[in-house]
Amino acid sequence: MSENYASLKLRYLGIDTYKDPIIYMREDCHICKSEGFEAQARVRVTLNDRSIVATLNTIETDLLKHNEASLSCYAWELLSAKEGAEISITHPKPLESLNYIRSKIYGHELKAEETKSIIEDIVAGQLSDINIAMFIAASAGNNLTQKEVFDLTTAMVNTGQRLTWPSNFIVDKHCVGGLPGNRTTPILVAIVAAFGLIIPKTSSRAITSPSGTADTMEVFAPVNLDIPRLKKVVEQENGCIVWGGSVALSPADDLLIRIEKTADLDSEGQMVASILSKKIAAGSNHLVIDMPIGTTAKVRSIARAEFLKKFLCSIAKQFNIIAKIIFTDGAQPVGRGIGPALEARDILAVLTCDKNAPQDLRERALILAGEVIEFSPNVSPGQGKIMATHLLDSGKAFEKFQAICLAQGGMREIPIAPYVHSVDSIKSGQIINIDNRHIARVAKLAGAPNSKSAGVDLLTPLGTIVEKNQPLFEIHSQTKSELNYALDFLKQGHDIFQIEENS
Repeated sequence: MSENYASLKLRYLGIDTYKDPIIYMREDCHICKSEGFEAQARVRVTLNDRSIVATLNTIETDLLKHNEASLSCYAWELLSAKEGAEISITHPKPLESLNYIRSKIYGHELKAEETKSIIEDIVAGQLSDINIAMFIAASAGNNLTQKEVFDLTTAMVNTGQRLTWPSNFIVDKHCVGGLPGNRTTPILVAIVAAFGLIIPKTSSRAITSPSGTADTMEVFAPVNLDIPRLKKVVEQENGCIVWGGSVALSPADDLLIRIEKTADLDSEGQMVASILSKKIAAGSNHLVIDMPIGTTAKVRSIARAEFLKKFLCSIAKQFNIIAKIIFTDGAQPVGRGIGPALEARDILAVLTCDKNAPQDLRERALILAGEVIEFSPNVSPGQGKIMATHLLDSGKAFEKFQAICLAQGGMREIPIAPYVHSVDSIKSGQIINIDNRHIARVAKLAGAPNSKSAGVDLLTPLGTIVEKNQPLFEIHSQTKSELNYALDFLKQGHDIFQIEENS
């Protein structure tokens, strides 16, 4: 390392800041003094041939020695750091991407190379959360042109890994989201793979929800597969269900979504780029998109759904992807379980054709699987669902699901939470509305998705006639304290159910 740069030795503290690169230094260390660095300064951190820009947090105690620094887990990973390694800390060079973001704020259309520069700097950890938030705010609403969305999708694909397959006919499915318990993917993948189509499904983990598909699938089998292992599973079983983060497909997506959800900003263009970039990176060229519509779902009106459908299909066509968008009911959670293990229980019930399986989850999975199957040139329109139903009812889908789990390293038993608390109705009447966001919040406070067994079990769907003191739902938790967090939220007056009293 050059002697021109002041250096510090790395000490591992294991501080998780998710996707935010942070460096920790003593406020009285020689570098802070000589360079005038203060808390929240942006600094360039270099280790060997790798370099990132990180936010400085200063420490007043003896947690670090004067010649030591530490990095957040994400920054540690970006630099491939090791305990005791020597890093240099300098002032960062001005980033051109910041000029492009400012240009977008003032309404200018971004050129392809400008969008590429922004996304590359996001993935490389060069832009702070504030910088990323500026880009998201400038793109929010309908502020990205179709060309900008095409360029954004391209940049997001090109900054990560990209899977290739021997076949030129690869199918996939995606859900726009916002609906608790909507865990159709494992059922659909099992049906479609059993039919014989290739479906390499890469899924996300939860960011602000009680469970992502990858979190729920992880109850059954490992999902952190590398690319060679993923390809081997697909080659063997026609399909897989793995965590997309483990194969670095469109890594900018999670970074953008994290800030977008924190800021509570919607950007149709970024949603389109998010969906399509991951599918393109996975090598898919035939895509079914489940778009739930409801007042507390992500897409809240038919008008917005139609706009997104047109937008998605237009951009998909430019990438030679055949896309079908299916509007579905987003008025209430799907199935009964909300949280990894409870959703896994519902999935298993559907796959094994249990008579008590949630029929709404079964029906939704069959409709979507049928749409995917109809991409096959050998299947006539309207026949897909019939074929999907046969594969499910015959047990072939469950056999395929077990085979996929085993190929990924499973199959595991579903855990059961030690603490279960029933929440009862305070009056008699009919349930006419369920707040998806609030019931998801309860599941998160109960410990989901970090505690696999935690979550909510919905006992009374829309239209149910309930009596006073009848159980509405159960809270499942791994610890008593997490159960109390969920109960405290309810005591604050957050109504989940709207009950119309009997006349």
